[in-house]
Amino acid sequence: MDKSEIKGFIAARVAKELKDGDVVNLGIGLPTLVPAYLPEGVHVTLQSENGIIGTGAVTDENRDPIHVVDAGGNPSAVGAFGCFIDSATSFGLIRGGHVDATILGGLEVDEEGSLSNWIIPGKKMPGMGGAMDLLVGAKNVIVAMEHTAKGNHKILKKCKLPYTAVKCITKIITEMGVMVVTPAGLELVEYNPEFTVEEIQAATEATLIISPNLKSMV
Repeated sequence: MDKSEIKGFIAARVAKELKDGDVVNLGIGLPTLVPAYLPEGVHVTLQSENGIIGTGAVTDENRDPIHVVDAGGNPSAVGAFGCFIDSATSFGLIRGGHVDATILGGLEVDEEGSLSNWIIPGKKMPGMGGAMDLLVGAKNVIVAMEHTAKGNHKILKKCKLPYTAVKCITKIITEMGVMVVTPAGLELVEYNPEFTVEEIQAATEATLIISPNLKSMV
């Protein structure tokens, strides 16, 4: 798979996880591509933990890079019927279990469904922001990321970087496959036909459970 195709491929597969009417929180980076791939007839309400319900597309007409930004500090906008809320209300929605799905990137995940995604070694620490609340508050936690980083494993037996939250992930989606977190470990339920199951396992430190109903991602 060409490097330029990977993020779009992952985002398109993640989009299939969302249902019409879902309230969804998107992490920065790859997750922000997901709305462009929503199936026909599926409309979701995007929530930004810094206080926007109904995040909309940024256009030249509504761009306000100083006053309206998303949780990652990027220019944002409010769509039709959207609104601004204070931080306490925003996190009340998250902690109260009213967010149907959150989609985040990951630096490391492990076979117990734990995630490390806020400290990059050797870089300035930005803080984990609202990620820890989203990981334990959202009904469905999807990690969308490239399977490896410069050939190094990102799906581990145990995370090496500081945790964002533990035993919180529902599903991991990469360019190689779809893995569901189960009490027994990570179950590979879908695979990209460009890779063999053996290649996917070799790119994964954690031992994968191969689903008896394994199917193609495409």
